[in-house]
Parts: sequence; structure tokens; C-alpha cells
Amino acid sequence: MKFKHQVAVFSILTRIVLIVVLWFVLPVLVEKVVFRHITTSLLEKREKFIRHLDKDEINEFLSNNDLDDTYASFSKLHSEFLQLSRLPDDKVTEFKTVFVTEPRIIEDEENEYRILQYSFKYEGKSYLLEIGNNLAQVKDLYFVIRFFTVAVLIGLILLTFLLEAFYIDYLLRPFYKIIDRKIRHIDDPETYNNDTIKTHSDDFKELDQALDQMMDRMLDVLQKEKQFIANVSHELLTPIAILRSRFENLLQNESIDNDGLEKIVSSLKTLDNLKKIINNLLLISKVENHKFQADETIVLQELLNELLGELDDRIKDKEITVISELKQQYIFKGNRTLMHILLFNLLVNALKYNKEGGSIIFTDGFEEGKYWLAVTDTGKGIPADMTATLFDRFTRINLQVEGQGLGLAIANSIARFHNCNITVRSVENAGSTFTVHFKLPEK
Repeated sequence: MKFKHQVAVFSILTRIVLIVVLWFVLPVLVEKVVFRHITTSLLEKREKFIRHLDKDEINEFLSNNDLDDTYASFSKLHSEFLQLSRLPDDKVTEFKTVFVTEPRIIEDEENEYRILQYSFKYEGKSYLLEIGNNLAQVKDLYFVIRFFTVAVLIGLILLTFLLEAFYIDYLLRPFYKIIDRKIRHIDDPETYNNDTIKTHSDDFKELDQALDQMMDRMLDVLQKEKQFIANVSHELLTPIAILRSRFENLLQNESIDNDGLEKIVSSLKTLDNLKKIINNLLLISKVENHKFQADETIVLQELLNELLGELDDRIKDKEITVISELKQQYIFKGNRTLMHILLFNLLVNALKYNKEGGSIIFTDGFEEGKYWLAVTDTGKGIPADMTATLFDRFTRINLQVEGQGLGLAIANSIARFHNCNITVRSVENAGSTFTVHFKLPEK
């Protein structure tokens, strides 16, 4: 999972937890706020009642009530009530205010009230003042307030989530540019682009600089390795030529018996193989160091026909059937000699590892606007554990078959020189398919 998706998932989970917690906590918070407001209101009403209280008013309250020594006043909607009652004189020793929440039946209608109970003495007589506020409407509002608040919160969360997602994508955009330009599509350190990626993040700037420094070191090491191989290979050709000349002179010596002659001939063959290896390494070095021009017009199908003509004797010797299913006439710019070597090595492998009376099949086509050419044989195939290192130098599929293990390494270097790549698909005991993917546009 990508980093921005992980952040998005974490953000969503935290917001969901926040909504769930708020759903359960909100009623408690609303109740506390409402109760505090009601308590303040009840205290103000108590002070107002007590402030205007006198003996005549108390007598009037009590005389106007049907109940003995009790006066009650109610609002029309039963939203609040005020009730004054006489208490035994010995029950009230001090002024005391108590808040209770309990149901009351007011005019045959039961509701829950928040009630202020105030015990006091007035002119030696004890009274109980009760001022109540109906909580029914408050309870009804709990659900409305909860849903309204949660709905607003969800809207804000969605808005902030979208803004956060766009902002994270904006912040990570330089990171993906670094990955795309400087890591993913870099097949050769020499094609590395060390242009600085613009970013507002110091972390990404540091990553960009670290990649530039690492690739500079790699390029330096690679160039030294290539130069070393080229120098060593070139220097080895001279002593090999001298040894070959000496061995050939020894062949003219009549005093050497047959056993000695066989050893000299064997040594000459070894020198020839060594010379081929050195020449192949030199070729790889020159290709990787771009010592060739790539400005020739190449008609791929004509080049294939030319190669088949060169290999005709070997094809007939193994009774190989060549099947061409080519449908395109592909023309591109490149180095004809190098492409000749690339296709030659692929065809030689298809012949070398094919079975007697087998087949070689050519197919081609376009995929995503790019041309591909496939060479399929009906040989023994390649073990799965070898496909990863197949294009490495000195890798040999079958040690019983003559070869140096450099053919596919050369082909791969030439392909990269032409901005192409080679892939392999193989099934043991069924055959292999080598596909060259051309990244150059068709002309």
C-alpha cells in the first residue's frame, strides 16, 4: 500500500472514531450545558421571587390556592411552574437550596422537571419554594442537536479529508517524480538525469541529492570498470598473437613427434577461444561506451533474411524448420553491424539448443505503439532459476554445448545501445521465446 493511501486510511479511521465518540459524548455535554443554563435561570427566578416577597403577598399566594398552605403557578404550556408551600417551623433551621431532577404531574400531565427547592423562613414561619423547568423539550432537542452536530461534523470531516488528500498528493508529487525519473526508468547510469526535482520538502531534497551522489559514484565505478576491461582486453591480444606465432612456428619443426604436435594444436585452439572471448569483451565494452554510430537505416526483415541465408547450412544439418509469421515491415535507425550481431546470437542460440527436426518461429507485432520481434524455438527450454541471470556474462545454459556464455550478454548490450530491451519466456522441455522490444518509433 502506498504511503498516501496509508495516511488516508489512518485519517479515515481516526475521523470515524471521533464521530463515534462524539455520538455518545455529545448528549452528556449538551445536558451539562443545558442544566447549567437552567440552573442559572432558576436561581435568577428565585432571587426575583424572594426580592419582591412580603407578608401580604405570601398570604395572597396561600389564600388563592385550593390546597392547604400551598400555592402553585403554572405556565400555559407546562414549561415551568412555581410552587410555594408551608413547612413545619421546626424543619427549617437554615436557608438551603437544592436542585433535583424528577417527574411531576402538573394538571394531570406528567413531565420531567429540573427543580430548584429553596427552604427559607419568613417572619418566623418556614416555607418551601419550588421553581421547576420542564425538560421534555430539552430531551426532544437532544436527538436533533446530536444529529445536526454529527452531520455538520461529517461534512467538515469530508471537506478536510479531501483537502488533506489533495495536499498530501501535492507534497508527494516530487517524491514520485524522483522515483519515476531517477530510479524506475534508469537502465544505464550513463543515461541518469541529475536535474534537481523541485520540491518544498527538505526530506525530498535530501533524497534527490543522495540519489545524485550515489549515481555519480556508480557511474564513476562503472566507467573505470569498462575502461579496465577494454585496456586489459586490448593488452592481452598482443601476447596471444605472439604465442600463436610461436606455436605455428613449432608446427614446422620436424623434430617434434605427433604427441607434441597434438598438444600444440590444442594450445592453438585454446588461444583462438581466448582471443574470441577477448574480442567479445572488447565489443561489449565498445558498445557500452557508445563507440558506435547509430544512424543507419535498417530494414529488419531484410536483415533476418540475410542471416537465415548465412545460417542455411546449419539449419539444414539439424533439419530445422523455419516458420516466418512476420506481418510488419519495420524500419528504424541504428547500427546495422550491431543489430546483425544481436539477431545472429539469438538465431544461433535457437539453433544450438533446439532439438533435431525442431522449429524456429518468427512473430512480430505492435504493443502500445511499440514494435516487438519474437524468436521461438522448440528446444529443451531454460531452467526457471537461470532466467534471472541469463544475460549476465559467462552464463551458459548447457555446459555440454560449445560456447563462451557471452552471446546473450552481447545481445543485451546491443539492445540497450539501441534503446531496446530483450525478454525471455521459457518452458522446460517445450522451448524458449526471446522477444526484442523496440522503443524507437516506426518509420
